[in-house]
Amino acid sequence: MPVRMRMIVRSCLLAGLLAATGLVAPDANAQHRRSDQSAALEARRAGRILPLREIERRVVPHMPNSQYLGFDFDSATGIYTLKFLRDGEVIWVDVDGRSGRIIRRTDR
Repeated sequence: MPVRMRMIVRSCLLAGLLAATGLVAPDANAQHRRSDQSAALEARRAGRILPLREIERRVVPHMPNSQYLGFDFDSATGIYTLKFLRDGEVIWVDVDGRSGRIIRRTDR
């Protein structure tokens, strides 16, 4: 195998290994999730919103036959967006973090 070809193959293997072991920079989604969680915690401690567990306790029972995937939090509006999966469809449920009231569901 020519030297140049070996260098390309080794570079590709190394890039794949780094990606597989997580030694590359964290992805933007992971950073966004941490930011959402930090903002929610700060708002909760300040008494501006309900705890996430309380929001989940109120919303999850209204989503039968669905798998709860997680949440996003918009600190500017105080809105939690809970994500569910049902029959291959992702459903978003927007919840007012102050009152716990469901504002919108994408499956209706």
